[in-house]
Formats: sequence, C-alpha cells, structure tokens
Amino acid sequence: MMRAKFKLNPQRQREYPFVPRIINPIRLEQAVIFAADEQLRSAVDALPENLPWMQVDMLNDPLSATNYHSPQPKVIIFDDVALNTVNAEEIRKRNRDVILVLLSYNPMIHCSPPTVMLEQFPYAGNADLVFAVDRDEFAPEKILPSIVRCAEDRLNIEKYSRARRFIFLIVDDEPRWFSQFLPVLYNIIGQRAAVMLTRTYEETLRFLFGVEDEAEIYGKNYHLHGHGDDVVCVITDIFFPKGDNPGSDAGRRLTHLIKNHYPRIPVIVASKAREGDDLRELAFIMPKGDIGSLDLLKNYLHDFTGMGDFLIQNKSKTIYHRVKNIQGLYEVIVQAEHDLELRQLLEVYGQNDFFSTWLYMHGFRELADFLRPRQDRGQRMITVLKRSIQREMLRTAYTPLIIEDTRVFTLDDLLLALRTKDPTAIQYLSDHDYFSIWLDRHGYTELAEEIRPIHGSGMKLEQTLARIVEKWKGHYEANPYADNTE
Repeated sequence: MMRAKFKLNPQRQREYPFVPRIINPIRLEQAVIFAADEQLRSAVDALPENLPWMQVDMLNDPLSATNYHSPQPKVIIFDDVALNTVNAEEIRKRNRDVILVLLSYNPMIHCSPPTVMLEQFPYAGNADLVFAVDRDEFAPEKILPSIVRCAEDRLNIEKYSRARRFIFLIVDDEPRWFSQFLPVLYNIIGQRAAVMLTRTYEETLRFLFGVEDEAEIYGKNYHLHGHGDDVVCVITDIFFPKGDNPGSDAGRRLTHLIKNHYPRIPVIVASKAREGDDLRELAFIMPKGDIGSLDLLKNYLHDFTGMGDFLIQNKSKTIYHRVKNIQGLYEVIVQAEHDLELRQLLEVYGQNDFFSTWLYMHGFRELADFLRPRQDRGQRMITVLKRSIQREMLRTAYTPLIIEDTRVFTLDDLLLALRTKDPTAIQYLSDHDYFSIWLDRHGYTELAEEIRPIHGSGMKLEQTLARIVEKWKGHYEANPYADNTE
C-alpha cells in the first residue's frame, strides 16, 4: 500500500490552509529568576538552550522582585530563601499573567503533603507550583524547561481555557515526583497536550468536575463543569490527602470515580503499594521508581492516549490492528464494512471518543471536532467515517506547509527548504511544532515523532532537522509499500 493515496494534480488550483494545533493561546516568553542559590542561578542557560524563545531576567534583591512589573505573561522562579523574602501578593497585583514557582532544596518539602508543608514552611504556600531540586538527581538545569512548560500550561488552563484542550492530569502530593516525571512526560507529548498538577483529592475533584464534594456530581450534564471533558489521561498515586487524612488511599476512590463518569480516560496508577493490585482491571499499574517503569509508561502513553499508533483491541486486550497513520485508519474502516466484529469494536471506540482524540493528536483538528459529538452506529458510522477521512486525506494532499514564500508539499520540498531558508523562519515553525504536525497529517508519523522534541536556533537547528528528514526520506523511499497497519 502506497503511503500517499493521492497524487498532486498540477492543474488543480485550490489549496487548503494548514491550520496548526494551538494548545496554549498564551505563551510564556519571559522567565524571571530570583534565587540565592548559585547552582539555580547558573542553571538559567538551560532555558534558552531548550526553549529558544525565552527571555530570562535575573533579580538580585527582595525589593526589586516584589516591585517587578512587566506586561508580558511570565513565570517567576524562586528558591527557598528568595521566596521567604518577597511579598507574593504584591507581585501578583503588579503582574496580571504570572505564575510563581518554588524550586525547593528542602528535603522535607520534597516529600510533604500540602498541609504538612504549609504548617512547617508557610512561605511555600506563596507559590503556585512547588518542585524539588538538589545537587544531583533533580539538578535545576535538568528540570527548568519542564517547569516553565508546566507554568505555561497552568496559566492557560486556569485563565484561557475556553478552547477545546487536551490535558494530562497528574495527581500526587510529593513535589519530588513532579520533578522526576515531568521531563519524561513533556519529552513524549511535545506540544500536543497540556499538563495539570493536583495534590489533594478535593483539588482534583474541583479540576475534573468543578465541585467541592463528589456528592455534588449528578445529572447528565456533569461534563459541562470542570475540565474532565478535556482530560486525555490521569496519572495518579494511591496515597495522597483527602479531607483531614494526609495519607488516605484516595487514588483508589479517584480511579473508580473517573471510570464511572469518564470511562474513556485511561488511568495510570503510579505506585508500588499492594493496595493498587485490585485496580488492575481499571487502570495501568506502573511501579513508581522501578528501573524501566518510565519506559513502560512511554509505551502505554503512545498506545492509549492518542499519541502514537491507534490500537484496535477487544475487552480481553487482543489487538486486531495497530494503525500508524490516517491512511491505515481508512483501510480499517473499509474492512469494517464487511466485518461485523470489527464494526462492533469501532462502535465502542466511537462512543468513547477514541477516534477524535487520536485524530486531534495527529493534526486533524477539524475532522476531530466534526466526529466528536456524533454517536453514529452500524453502517451509518462506517459511511460517515469513510467519507470524512477520505475527504480529509484529499485535503491534506493540497495543504502545503508555507515557509516564507515557498509552499512545501513533499519531503523533497521540505528538505530543500531546510537547507535554503532563513533560519529565523525555520526556528519559528520548530518552536510552534508546525513541522511535526504537518508531517503527522501526511502520514510520516515516525519522522514527526523524532522531530517533535527538537528545539534550537540558527544553522545548527536547520542542519539537525535536515539530517533527520533526509534519513527518514531515504527510509520511506526504500519502503514505498510499507503497511499502514499491523
């Protein structure tokens, strides 16, 4: 099966605009550092290196930090000493869109639930986000880019969340887990989804359902409140605070609650506790901290949150198809016209929003929005899917990626542009994930996956991208009849 079903007709004049996926309408391009610790201060070089659009300002005294003002959205990063010397409320009054972050070297804060942390270290309550840093495992330069990404996600979710979003919700009370896990997660998801952190059962309820108590979740319209309808995956510990109990097994209750109200959301229980064993029918159990556990997690996220292949399997986990791109999905839909068992499986997938989630993650926003509210069944479902996917593939063939004044339709076009265009134009498209989204739409999912986490500037960025594109171009040319499904 050829990777591209449609060849460009040079006589055809109409083109379709490439609409990139925008997760965060407000972008953090300014980071402010006020810290006494020299390791943290020197780690700021990691920000422009990994997030080349970032401007970094260094502050040297509490008064300048308290009185700091800039109209730009920003993240202000403190260590323990610095946060304890500023007026956080005054900072928020002076800056409309700001997230205050504590990078704590205090081992007690690293593993303390919020109530214990606030009781012993009240200054920590002035931060919107708290993370663990140290001299080795959680060295600031390793985690700063992920922390800025998390701050940007929080700002957008809390203030600019009118648009449809895709959110990974992480529930844990220990800042050290966030510091360990976020760099891994952001490397996987690129800019396809946002991340939200919650630390208590009540905070999680408010985020998912918009209620203070689970008894308030009622009726058919519960999904209109909170952010549950935007969540694509929940990663939760078992033990975290619920009510007056800082060590409750609230993760068990949360897992059941999610499966009752949002059965489409995959739940990952990150815990070594035996109490998680009876959740295996409802959740993927990941032994937190075990060697290899993060690799298992990466595979799971790719397979069950729309990030990678589209898996079609039955209740007993027998995999019928592993779809790699939209062409492969179309082939499976065609097969389901004459395969009753496959068609019934696809009905379940449609009811659980699997099609639209996967399509959105792979750059087909308009098609995903069209399919999402539909609840078609049987042959009607197959007809709608087949026609809409076929139409989208045809549109994609005539949807160029525009780099300066050049229209890119093929990998040859892209490679030439990467070798000849202004590095500034290339950097902008890389910063905003345009390349990987466009490649995903055209069925080059492996190439999109390798390019997605790469950022940089200048000729070095152009050369890196060109080298990767040339490698995969050769692969695709050598395997023109590679299957789109397994």
